[in-house]
Amino acid sequence: MNIIKLISRYVLAGVVLAGCAVGGLQTSAHANGNPGLTIFSGVDRKDILDYYLQFGGRPRQTDRYKLYIPSKKLPQGAASFFISYPEYFDGQFDKQQMEVRVKGKAVPLKDVAVDKESRIIELTLEKAIDPNTSVEVVFSNVKNPNFGTYYFVCDVLASGNIPVRLYVGTWILDIEN
Repeated sequence: MNIIKLISRYVLAGVVLAGCAVGGLQTSAHANGNPGLTIFSGVDRKDILDYYLQFGGRPRQTDRYKLYIPSKKLPQGAASFFISYPEYFDGQFDKQQMEVRVKGKAVPLKDVAVDKESRIIELTLEKAIDPNTSVEVVFSNVKNPNFGTYYFVCDVLASGNIPVRLYVGTWILDIEN
């Protein structure tokens, strides 16, 4: 009987230690995979867009930004995308490495303009995107800025007879150590 009690104590101690070890380990999630819980951003919750920093969003390192726009945000389609970024963003974009994807495939671009003075990136499409289509804007070979939070605001030029510039939403990018 004493042997059974002794064995059960060791088994119980082993289970407790294993549970602590597993619970204490940090699981690596997709770094900067979405905006997460944003409480005091100044941006309405419904206007916050998802994004993914493919190489972890480390300061002063090269990264790929995947900026997602859900179909419900483009009820009139899009002929151009205007992405503005804050004045204190000291990263660098590679104009040759920008694309717009629909269903994972790159859409031909007519023009890409990066205005550093106004801090606006304009992506003009050869053919407008249909209404209610999900879009992924991809910036590759971006040199991340120093750590901080950066608001990237997206407007589109609606496709249609009367081109109107419409606010789509805001990506709240987090560059961390």
